[in-house]
Amino acid sequence: MTTIVDVAENRANGERKGLSARHREWIAGYLFVLPDALGLFLFLGVPMLLSLVLSVYEVNGFGGYSFVGAKNYIRIWHDPLFWKGARVTALYAVMLVPSLFVAGLGLALLVQQTNRFNAVIRSMFFAPNMVSLVVVALVWQFMVIDKIGVVGQTMASLGLNSISFLGDPNFALITVVLVSVWFLMGFYMLIFLGGLQDIPKEYYEAAMIDGAGSVKRFRYITLPLLKPTSFFVLMVSMVAAVAGAQAFDIIYVMTKGGPANSTAVLIVYIYQQAFSFGAFGYAAAMSSILVIALMAVTAIFFAVTRGGRFDHAE
Repeated sequence: MTTIVDVAENRANGERKGLSARHREWIAGYLFVLPDALGLFLFLGVPMLLSLVLSVYEVNGFGGYSFVGAKNYIRIWHDPLFWKGARVTALYAVMLVPSLFVAGLGLALLVQQTNRFNAVIRSMFFAPNMVSLVVVALVWQFMVIDKIGVVGQTMASLGLNSISFLGDPNFALITVVLVSVWFLMGFYMLIFLGGLQDIPKEYYEAAMIDGAGSVKRFRYITLPLLKPTSFFVLMVSMVAAVAGAQAFDIIYVMTKGGPANSTAVLIVYIYQQAFSFGAFGYAAAMSSILVIALMAVTAIFFAVTRGGRFDHAE
């Protein structure tokens, strides 16, 4: 007759012969990640490697390839428009990333309470993400266009001086940043909402009992416990600002990099070199430099923040 002791011994012997529970969890985790990993390798990794190889060739646009070594990279060093694009890209990221962080977190704090009204507000803020970026850029271009745009006419009716939002180099990049923030803030609002909902309510209740006001609760509870979410938002928004879809689509549709290259971020300049001038090898070299720089910044950010923990405690 089989006893409980025999069953336990058989199970223990089976676990010793087979995989442990921890190893089975690892295998299951890797199997779940495998489809995304294959997709990233095929659609990002392979093109990046091909771009790196193409960067040492000169392409004539008719299928002809000639090996030029580091000539394209030397050309980058002496190209003032490349460095102009690098400065514009850095300025665009410096303006966009903090703005998205503040706007996303602010909206999340405003609508974090679960009720029907807030559900409608959340949907309204997220709605722009359901529209094509090209459509968004065309609508905003029509709204801010000189004289006939809605914004210009409204300013004129109020007796204000008309501003060329897309024709003045002093305002073009700021206008593009504002449109990008309007488009993306609903997405980052949802990410922050997820982080806020993971914070136990008991912390806030204990702080209120101790007499902590809303500012202290935000400073000593919300912000510290949102560090992983904040890290994710900063990383994703930085990549989006440097090489994201809105960094190209909105800028290319609204300004095409003008006026006077004031909005010509690197990704737009790379596109122009490849598809307007046929310099595919040179564009590939600039793409490789951009990817390496972005990876370096990401690695530094990871090292400084320890993957979003922002502390040095073990």
